[in-house]
Amino acid sequence: MADLKSKFLEAYAVLKKELLEDPAFEFSDESRQWVDRMLDYNVPGGKLNRGLSVIDSYKLLKEGKELTEEEIFLASALGWCIEWLQAYFLVLDDIMDSSHTRRGQPCWFRLPKVGMIAANDGVLLRNHIPRILKNHFRGKPYYVDLLDLFNEVEFQTASGQMIDLITTIQGEKDLSKYTLSLHRRIVQYKTAYYSFYLPVACALLMAGEDIEKHTDVKHVLVEMGTYFQVQDDYLDCFGNPETIGKIGTDIEDFKCSWLVVKALEICNGEQKKLLEENYGKPDPENVAKVKALYHEINLQGVFAEYESKSYEKLTTSIEAHPSKAVQAVLKSFLGKIYKRQK
Repeated sequence: MADLKSKFLEAYAVLKKELLEDPAFEFSDESRQWVDRMLDYNVPGGKLNRGLSVIDSYKLLKEGKELTEEEIFLASALGWCIEWLQAYFLVLDDIMDSSHTRRGQPCWFRLPKVGMIAANDGVLLRNHIPRILKNHFRGKPYYVDLLDLFNEVEFQTASGQMIDLITTIQGEKDLSKYTLSLHRRIVQYKTAYYSFYLPVACALLMAGEDIEKHTDVKHVLVEMGTYFQVQDDYLDCFGNPETIGKIGTDIEDFKCSWLVVKALEICNGEQKKLLEENYGKPDPENVAKVKALYHEINLQGVFAEYESKSYEKLTTSIEAHPSKAVQAVLKSFLGKIYKRQK
């Protein structure tokens, strides 16, 4: 695994070099240095799970056959396209949320001399993806399918972000809108498609599969993505900021978090009133009151039960799949996220 990760990181250096020498644009030294620094700051800094999952999944689909150097590189390139997509979303997301830190360092737009140039950097990151695909996949029979896949998933993610943002418009704070079905829609579109379905779909295309015939796989992965986001919501409040690399602000930001949705289901009238008075206010005192209420109604216990039920349900769905190789891909994904702490 360590060997694959080092090959994955080597592929980043190759792709970055190609982008910094892209013949479609005449770089000056200054612009090349800017893009170089911007890429290093925003693309490779995360856990790289999404990108590495493409290689893992492809390897499992090949059922034990040794991968060639070219296959490893191509799977890595697709993995990096997903990491580029992630970087593009995060750079813009941080501006929209006025966030301060990301992956344990200041958000890109918070850096001196960057500011709102970060918005254009986001657009550049998005435009690098088709450049990478064109450079390495143009001759492949699945090239058009890859372009389609990335376009579709980007559209789904941006639409999920839109539902998330319009639900939390300032001055229109109304907790009665927050339901499990709204939470699920936001999560499905904003997170599940690009974080879970996209890496596996890339591996399936590389393996010569028709992804249209794998709707059951998509369904399981979207379920898994939903479970992953519920964990994220939980860790935002109950996780250790040093472990997760950021300070959770869902309560202050009036987010349609799984925790608040469950709390609204469980609370009595008095507790609901306390939630309505304190949720979505930046004052630490208000936040502390919401957290105290979460403890009072034992949301940790509610989450633990949700987690074990989700795991059982997902395992059952995976084991129903006819292909052992596809089962292995899905089980490997589930194993990585079950009971995670960050």
